[in-house]
Amino acid sequence: MNRDIRAVLFDLDGTLADTLTDLANATNWALTRLGCPTHAVGQYRWMVGDGARQLCARALPATHQDRLEDALRLMRDRYAEHCFEETRLYDGIPELVAVLGKRGYKLAVLSNKPDDFTKRMVTHYFPASPFAVVRGQMAGVPLKPDPTGALQIAGELGIPAAQWLYLGDTNTDMRTARGAGMWPVGVLWGFRDRQELEESGAEALVGKPDDVPQLLGRKPNPA
Repeated sequence: MNRDIRAVLFDLDGTLADTLTDLANATNWALTRLGCPTHAVGQYRWMVGDGARQLCARALPATHQDRLEDALRLMRDRYAEHCFEETRLYDGIPELVAVLGKRGYKLAVLSNKPDDFTKRMVTHYFPASPFAVVRGQMAGVPLKPDPTGALQIAGELGIPAAQWLYLGDTNTDMRTARGAGMWPVGVLWGFRDRQELEESGAEALVGKPDDVPQLLGRKPNPA
């Protein structure tokens, strides 16, 4: 497919970094404090992706939804102190970001993680600041899959949405990309599976980070 792509918008959790264990541990810690049953780390693959409030709502038993605000506060406090214990960039991600930067693509990050956590995490793992914009959950901006945040980033960088590749690992990401008019590309190394990505509108799938430059082609330094 011939596309004039000039920029790449990355999801964070499950796309750039494997954050699942730290998110699960923080949520389980909150559940324990509230006297609720915990979940295996693997179960959190289906709970994350739509913001901390939704994560806690999914993790809480139906009989304890009235404790949502408490769970959210406990989880966020715990995660703020322990968010780097198990989290790692996926193999090949530093190299992918470096290659795209050298080729002249504008790079940005959009996450449903709170904005302060998003910026803190990206700064921790990418101290050289390869991203032109890093954006998380902010007051007044709807969470993904609403495309508002993606479109704001495109506007700030002066690159039409149609010239963005959106890289993500969940149905939330693919729906965001489609809503924004970006190219939805799903990653198979993240939290969800091929079927979910295809059913939610992925137009291409990549199995490893170094597949992305091949997908884009060898055209260097987009104008």
